Amino acid sequence: MEYRDYYAILEIPRDATLADIKRAYKKSARKYHPDVSKDPDAQRKFIQAKEAYEVLKDPQKRAAYDQLGKDWHTGQNFHVPPDWEGNFEFSSDGFNQGDAAAFSDFFESLFGGHFGHRPDRAHRTRSAHQHFSAKGEDIHAKVQIDIEDSFHGAVRSLTLPASPLDGAQSQTVNLKIPKGVREGQHIRLGGKGMPGHGGGAAGDLYLEVSFRPHPLYRLEQKNLCLSLPVTPWEAALGAKIKVPTPTGAIEVTVPANSVSGKILRLRGRGLPGTSPGDMLITLNIVQPKVETEQEKALFRQMQDLMPFNPRSQFGFKS
Repeated sequence: MEYRDYYAILEIPRDATLADIKRAYKKSARKYHPDVSKDPDAQRKFIQAKEAYEVLKDPQKRAAYDQLGKDWHTGQNFHVPPDWEGNFEFSSDGFNQGDAAAFSDFFESLFGGHFGHRPDRAHRTRSAHQHFSAKGEDIHAKVQIDIEDSFHGAVRSLTLPASPLDGAQSQTVNLKIPKGVREGQHIRLGGKGMPGHGGGAAGDLYLEVSFRPHPLYRLEQKNLCLSLPVTPWEAALGAKIKVPTPTGAIEVTVPANSVSGKILRLRGRGLPGTSPGDMLITLNIVQPKVETEQEKALFRQMQDLMPFNPRSQFGFKS
């Protein structure tokens, strides 16, 4: 049988990382996908790329394949080493008999026997050209949502770009945003990835969630943070103040003698969920602008009645 150089097929070096292997396979799959490629040999090259990927993506199969040595070249006459099947154990995760039917004698001789019955050559040849099917690749992308969407849940329209493989136009889908979704979580849209081949199912689209900048709030994991401006007298005397939240305004109590930077924690008012986050309100004392003589007199009176030196730790009298 003929030897298959899987690294040459994917055009990658032998020390390629798993990420390199995935990128190379996706590039080759797009280039030779039989539904769009004009290459008369596209189907054979597409199957070869899938076969190479099946071996090199799996650490066990790749390690075994590498033990054959690096001096072999595609097309050379090859014989399976003695006791090959007894030396290795391979998992069948992600492997299916439809793939095995399409792959080469070389693959079949090395790995096919570990996954069940080996079909005869004539059957496998027919399968490769008539019955080969493969699920499309998954697509990963990012989507930005509003903080309020996580509090209430939402349905948003999302326009998906046209697929380079199936020639379809861009399409608009309804994206369901679950209540309590967090930064970095993924929302799956089944069947919205790359198209399959030969009747195979389309891949899935995985959208990684991020939040748009908000004029009032920011997030620290599942906690909702708000900077609350307060007047000097509200901070000094204490006050009840209305503050906004994504679920409506609430009243909070500012303790007397509060200082800038003090944090008020409202438990359970952060992102919803089985274990909801908290709302963290940071007090920011805002000094009013003093313009009229009457306003200046009030501050002079305060200065006389309240001899206060915030820099006393420096050891100065004033």
